Amino acid sequence: MIQQGQSIPNGTLSQLTDDGMQSLPTQELFANKTVVLFAVPGAFTPTCSEAHLPGFVVLADKIKAKGVDVIACVAVNDAFVMQAWGDAQNASELMMLADGDASFTKSLGLEMDTEGFGGIRSQRYAMIVENGVVKQLNVEEGGQFEVSSAEAILAAL
Repeated sequence: MIQQGQSIPNGTLSQLTDDGMQSLPTQELFANKTVVLFAVPGAFTPTCSEAHLPGFVVLADKIKAKGVDVIACVAVNDAFVMQAWGDAQNASELMMLADGDASFTKSLGLEMDTEGFGGIRSQRYAMIVENGVVKQLNVEEGGQFEVSSAEAILAAL
């Protein structure tokens, strides 16, 4: 599993925008920026939709006021699902990123096999990344939602 002080691995995430499908190399996404990246096991799932994503939507201005350039949500879903979920959650201040084949999640060592739920998914986590280097990493224990909340990240900034 990636650790604090390590660089984000090279990879590509996807985002559906008004200009169409965008491929975002992680080197560009994290370069010369402070990024809060949080991951959920799946879009439209209960804890993700009722607490995790909404917390970042509500606190986006306060998080950005602490010097964060980008707040991004990533899940092992496709970009169409991530955009629809972001629209449904009024997450216009956040980047909704897709890791469709879980390759980025696997490169971080933060994948989990949910078997009947959906197969390989991301563990729930949040991290603060400065210029491509992980400064803070909060990974949830199975089934928990505490350390990766927007409130926990805001307190860590």
